[in-house]
Amino acid sequence: MKKLSTMLDLQQQLNDNTNGEGWENGMTKNGKKIDWRRCIYLEAAELIESYPWKHWKNIDASPDYENIKIEAVDIWHFVLSESLRLYRIEERGDREALALVISKTPAYTAFKEGRRGSDGDCYHEIETVEDFLRSLFCNEPVETLIAKFFAVARLSGLTLDSLYQLYIGKNILNRFRQDHGYKEGRYIKIWEDREDNVVMQEILEQDTGITPEALYSALEAAYPAI
Repeated sequence: MKKLSTMLDLQQQLNDNTNGEGWENGMTKNGKKIDWRRCIYLEAAELIESYPWKHWKNIDASPDYENIKIEAVDIWHFVLSESLRLYRIEERGDREALALVISKTPAYTAFKEGRRGSDGDCYHEIETVEDFLRSLFCNEPVETLIAKFFAVARLSGLTLDSLYQLYIGKNILNRFRQDHGYKEGRYIKIWEDREDNVVMQEILEQDTGITPEALYSALEAAYPAI
């Protein structure tokens, strides 16, 4: 449960720093409305685009499972945020209580044990994503949304360990972006012909046990001088 708790803590910190404390009430410190559900379904649409579902284009292509993993991690950020929001405004408990609830679900057990959810049928896999979205649009309990997210994540071969590693990477990169002017439009996203996402993944591959603080320092060292 420690990895769940760590991810929830980091998401809370990122949201507090980016949006201001009290973001759970639906507004940022700058007066912008927050809609985590819209964030989720737009990221899910990007994930579906990683499948060769179009009958008129690239009909012999294979699913881009590496990108599906990245999109799933982006979705996870927003699922965590929506879960934290609901637990706060509904007074259902703290982050440890949320982590405990998640850890007791059968979907989490299957995910933790690394059971891949793919059957090789990309259309069936897309239906799994759409079932996840159905849960979102029907306002099903957040525990159901999380369970269906794990089903989506398993499609690409993500496990708890790989989700955790990629989540840490993207969370720290998001924090780094905010600290370097992302919201104001000053941030440089291409670092010597490579996207910052690629640089972040290379750092993770070189040191799979890197701490969040060390990853931030490595990104700082790699960031292009202005």
